[in-house]
Amino acid sequence: MFVGREKELAELNRLYDSDRFEFVVIYGRRRVGKTALINNFVKGKKTIYFTGVESNERLNLENLSRSIFEYSNGIQADTLFSSYQTALEYVFKLSEDDRIVLAIDEYPYVARASKSLASTLQLLIDRYKDSSKLMLILCGSSMSYMEDEVLAYKAPLYGRRTAQMKILPFDFLESCKYFPGLSDEDKALAYGIVGGTPQYLLQINDELSIEDNIKNIFLNPMSFLYEEPINLLKQEVREPAIYTAIVTAISKGCSRLSEISNKVGEATNVCSRYIKNLLSLGIIKKETPYGEKNSKKAVYSVADNMFAFWYRFVFDNSSAIAMGAVDLVYKRIREQLSDHMGKVFEEICTQYLWRLLLSGKSPVEFVSLGRWWGNDPVNKCQAEIDIMGEQDGETAIIAECKWRNEDVDLDVLEQLIARGTLFRYSKVHYYLFSKTGFTERCVKRAGEMANVSLVSYSDIVNNPE
Repeated sequence: MFVGREKELAELNRLYDSDRFEFVVIYGRRRVGKTALINNFVKGKKTIYFTGVESNERLNLENLSRSIFEYSNGIQADTLFSSYQTALEYVFKLSEDDRIVLAIDEYPYVARASKSLASTLQLLIDRYKDSSKLMLILCGSSMSYMEDEVLAYKAPLYGRRTAQMKILPFDFLESCKYFPGLSDEDKALAYGIVGGTPQYLLQINDELSIEDNIKNIFLNPMSFLYEEPINLLKQEVREPAIYTAIVTAISKGCSRLSEISNKVGEATNVCSRYIKNLLSLGIIKKETPYGEKNSKKAVYSVADNMFAFWYRFVFDNSSAIAMGAVDLVYKRIREQLSDHMGKVFEEICTQYLWRLLLSGKSPVEFVSLGRWWGNDPVNKCQAEIDIMGEQDGETAIIAECKWRNEDVDLDVLEQLIARGTLFRYSKVHYYLFSKTGFTERCVKRAGEMANVSLVSYSDIVNNPE
């Protein structure tokens, strides 16, 4: 099942139609759909497809040789090129007359085993780029390797690529295409438990309830996702135990570096190194109050919905799950699921505001969005704003998101407006988002103001901009 990626496919086809040498770098975290994108793109095209394996140089060279000879002769052959240079030069020469796609998937595995591969590619690209019609695609799941060894300024291949694509998980509305049979509320819950990673979205059965999906996907020791976060960390890092401890601490509410360090039992400078890697993997994210750069106020949270759900509800309950206490564990999850969905709903609302901007329908042409927290000098307390963004320092958008089973009342709107007075903006537009809707008092007050928009969850899911 291939869903979405229309922009990426359109760009790949545009590059293919140029009929000259193209070099595309595609990267992104595991399970995000990079291979599926490439496979969909090369349908009907002359293609040499080679997937690197975590082995030595000889085995990868053998596999590449087989892929090349199978393309050129139409049969599997045991002939082996003497080196990567002779193998790749053969492909460059083949493509002098024909448009050929050479896709090297899991490139980091190949390049780590052959230290000279990048320099060899650099040499051949410089030699044949003006005469070859080759479309070269290098794809990798190791984010740090692709960024440091392929895209970075000091990398041998720097300046040779003609395009790069960082493949990200789907947003909420894109994810909904995977489970059309679910109710509107269950679509949000499904996104909240598996996020937007295609391989995880495929685990959702839209003919079942969310309860049954959670039990099948997360509370079943034989399921694909039962140990997925641990397995993914083992593939990406050398010391998964410490990474697991850090992500667990963050999922339990330890948001500041000092809190994480105390919970994990490691020095802050040690935790900082591990956190940096988790940030590059897209598993956690770092935030400072919107408009501020003070690192002392930085907080960390789990960025990926599936990881957040797994570490909060599955990891600590693994013993009970192993003993078959599925109903007991689900009861614990059900009691806290609404709280988990609070942050997920903020994410969904943020995506909605970006869509408004991109469609030209936003009342404020903000340049970024984020959370804010800080001191409220009037009420002498700490205050938070779920979403805010500004335009040229004078105009702002401020939003509150409520995922609860009751209509949002006037007091929430009044509090939101009061929060807007904490800043010196000449104009502020307020957005109030609600899971279920709004009371008559709230609707009436918003109608009296020209700068308030009330948006229910049904507006987001059923009327995408």
